[in-house]
Order: sequence, then C-alpha cells, then structure tokens
Amino acid sequence: MRTEQLEYIATVTRLGSLRRAAEELHISQPALSETVRNLERELGVDLLDRKRSGATMSAEGRELLPHIVRVLEAVDRLRAAAGEQHRISRMVRVGTVNAATVPLLVPVVRTFRTAHPLTQVEVVGAQQTEIQRALAEGAFDLGIVNHLEGDDIPAGVGCTRLLRGRPVVCMRPDSPLASRRVVTLPELLTQPLIAMRSGYVMHRLVHRLLGGAGPAFSYSTDGAEMGKLMVAEGLGVTVLPDFSVVGDPLQRIGTITHRPLAGDVPRVLLTLQRRKADSVPQAAQDLHEVFVRRARELDCAAC
Repeated sequence: MRTEQLEYIATVTRLGSLRRAAEELHISQPALSETVRNLERELGVDLLDRKRSGATMSAEGRELLPHIVRVLEAVDRLRAAAGEQHRISRMVRVGTVNAATVPLLVPVVRTFRTAHPLTQVEVVGAQQTEIQRALAEGAFDLGIVNHLEGDDIPAGVGCTRLLRGRPVVCMRPDSPLASRRVVTLPELLTQPLIAMRSGYVMHRLVHRLLGGAGPAFSYSTDGAEMGKLMVAEGLGVTVLPDFSVVGDPLQRIGTITHRPLAGDVPRVLLTLQRRKADSVPQAAQDLHEVFVRRARELDCAAC
C-alpha cells in the first residue's frame, strides 16, 4: 500500500468523479482508475460505487474513510516535522539592509550559533522592498529593515522594533565638521556627500531634509557598510542612524566618528520583520528572540 493510493481515493471521494480527480492530480483517468482498483484488491473491498453520474464512496469505503483520513493526516504531520527538523538543523535566512551590522547582527549570530551549532545562518544584504518581497514569498525567514517613524508596515508582516536611532553625520575625526557639537544642513552641504542609492530609507531621509538642495559633490553607494568605508578613506561624509556607527570597528579604532544633525530630524527605526504564518520554524523563532534580547542590551547601554 502506498500513500498516493490513499491520497487518490480521498480526492475521488471529495470530488465525486474520477475524471475531475484525475485532472486535479494531473494524471490520466485510466491510471487513476487502475491505482484505485489495485488498492481495492489489496484491501479486499470495493471502496467506490462507480456510476455514469460519477464515483461515490461505497458503504465499505465510508467505514474505512476515517482511517484513511487519519493516515493521511499522520503523514502530513510526519512531513511537517521532518521539514521542521531539516530547517532547524540546516538553514535560517536573514535579509538585512546592512544597518547596525556589527553591534547588532554579529553578536546575535555568535550567540545563536552557540545554541544551534548545526544551523547555518545565511545573511543576505538587500534593499527594504526586496526583503519584504522575499519575506512574503518565504525566501527569507527574518528581515532587518529600516523605517522612518510614521511609515506604514506592509500587511501580512509581523514587525518588532529593535532600535530607535537619531540620524547623524558620519565623518573622519579630521573632518572640518568634527569640531562642531551638531551639524547643520548648510554645514553638511559644504562637504562631499556619500549618499545611499535610491531605494534606501536614508536616501529618502536625506532627500527630504535637503529639500532639493545638493552638495557641491556627491557619491552614491549601496548600504551603510560601504558608506562608512568610503568615509574612512576620506572621500566625504554620510548620514546614517547613530546605531549604525556606534560600536562599529571603524569607530572603535578612531577611523570614523559622528555628530548629530541639528534640528528636529525624523528618527530611524530598525525593525525585525517576519511573515505572519501559522507555522514558523523553531530556529527562526529562536533567532528572533536573540535579536530582541541583543537590541534591549544595546538600548540599555545607550541609556
């Protein structure tokens, strides 16, 4: 007896027709009929009453149907459990916009690996829209995404706030702006600006703050990490949330520093997102909890 035989008989019973069942199962009707007859011969009972109007469950079949359903449900549970164990022991995929990579992401992965030594964590850098699309499609288990306060959260996505940051100007310690306590927008425009490419929240924020004005010279790059490297090499300054600069290795060794932007500047929220689903892999749940704990530690350290 094979599992597909039970699945076939359950489909025929549900649809009341060998023809419709064959179409749904994507097999030929003669092949389906032969499979059902083989099962009937093996069990020694006629499971179906075949008529011109269609196939219906026989009296013997109706007595056996609850057992067939229970077997199929048990097979589904077995497959789900096997799939869950595979995901726990193999892979959790995280999409990130590359913000707070060192102070948040690296310690989280290190802590998670201690508890899940067999689980691989794949970290994929992407833009916010790409991450949210991958979450909806199930390609990512978790997504680390920047938002400006007041932004809407996509439907179907569970969102946990990790960090709330103030936009700052990231610069070299020998920059003319490093002597300022805060940096005004006119002062920002005096320096070459390393801007995030269109599609990043920080691009949208800087564009909003400058209101159409622009620096004498600017670069465009993907993500905070490349932006900080370009700052360290003396190419200019960039605007990032403070949680993306504080604790960065370049900041710890004194290669980059930061000053807050003057005025009432919108705050940047770093959020952890995951698709709303009935079943979330245990490994993804555990990694989610580690992210939340680490974010609380960073918040406490900043107080």
